[in-house]
Amino acid sequence: MIKPDPYGAMRVSDFRLFIISRLFITLAIQIQGVIVGWQIYELTKDPLSLGLIGLAEAIPAITVSLYAGHLADTVERKKIILVCVLILSFCSISLLYFTTSLGEFILLNTAFPIYVVIFVSGIARGFLSPANFSFMPQLIDRSLYQNAITWNSTTWETAAVGGPMIGGLVYGFFGITAAYTVDAVLVIAALACYFYIPSRPLPPLSEEQGMIEKIRAGIKFVFKNQIILSAITLDMFAVLFGGAVALLPIFADEILHTNQVGLGFLRSAPAIGALIMAVYITHHPIKKNIGKVLLWCIAGFGFCMIGFSLSTSFWLSLGLLIVSGMFDCISVIVRGTLIHTLTPENMKGRVSAVNSIFVGSSNEIGMLESGVAAKLMGVVPSVIFGGCMTIAVVATTAWKATKLRLLDRV
Repeated sequence: MIKPDPYGAMRVSDFRLFIISRLFITLAIQIQGVIVGWQIYELTKDPLSLGLIGLAEAIPAITVSLYAGHLADTVERKKIILVCVLILSFCSISLLYFTTSLGEFILLNTAFPIYVVIFVSGIARGFLSPANFSFMPQLIDRSLYQNAITWNSTTWETAAVGGPMIGGLVYGFFGITAAYTVDAVLVIAALACYFYIPSRPLPPLSEEQGMIEKIRAGIKFVFKNQIILSAITLDMFAVLFGGAVALLPIFADEILHTNQVGLGFLRSAPAIGALIMAVYITHHPIKKNIGKVLLWCIAGFGFCMIGFSLSTSFWLSLGLLIVSGMFDCISVIVRGTLIHTLTPENMKGRVSAVNSIFVGSSNEIGMLESGVAAKLMGVVPSVIFGGCMTIAVVATTAWKATKLRLLDRV
């Protein structure tokens, strides 16, 4: 039996350029997340205001998502990506401008202009996600899908580790202007890398006539496929209820008694675990019991969140977040492999859009849920509640979604 090549996808030059682009844009997004979270918390000292960051990004992303998926299946995907990253670069430059003397006058001790920029970036990211998702498999052979998804996840996690660390360190030692400068430079670098990837023709269009019919066909495909539907539903509820990212500034400041640098490490911890797991899976792909692996990993994520909420030790909290990232990485790779493998090429934009509504936007809505729950219950009880809800959703899915539970391989 021939052993799979762990570097198969990376041997394709166009895919390497894509991965470098993803590295730069994800680094920028992660750095920006740390800066914006701490900046708004310093302005407001209100946990709900941290949740509103997620709402400001989720509303436009959800609103445009289905149309963005349709566009990714009908317009050259590279063009969509370039426009979206260009808009994100303008957003980063705007946040940098707010740190100048004239920009500080615009803020006037209110976070509203920052929310406006985040709203615009949400629109761009809403279009970027399905275009990126459907462009990647055009760069490689179908036999390399799982390897490419693992490398894509590894790159994302690497940036998710480095981004918060860089953001926290630069913000802590050099100030907010320097941190936003790094963010803007990285987005511009990502734009340049995407530009040099050769364009790919669209696959033959699906037979549905008109935008509404095409969007409806994509939604119907997801809801008729129990495996895809249950996989993305699981991740949606895990992210919606189980995450504590929006509340990390409060945990860092009031419970773990650390500063911006400590917050950067806490933000990076899940990605550290995910990176370790992604590197392992690159060399040891998941080959059997895929459904059960997915269920157990999401349940493990919920238990980690409960443990994190009860911890008052910085190092224990850091460790629990690292383990949670390991579980999350496996679920991301499994879900991505299922969607790419089971979805026709000419429908990947629309299916990705549905996935973004279920999972991608639940990151931002989860931030709002965390803020509201923390306001009503208190910070620690709200995270315990979210972890318990995640475990309950896993149990329900294991009971109802038989095809997923018994899925052995794809």
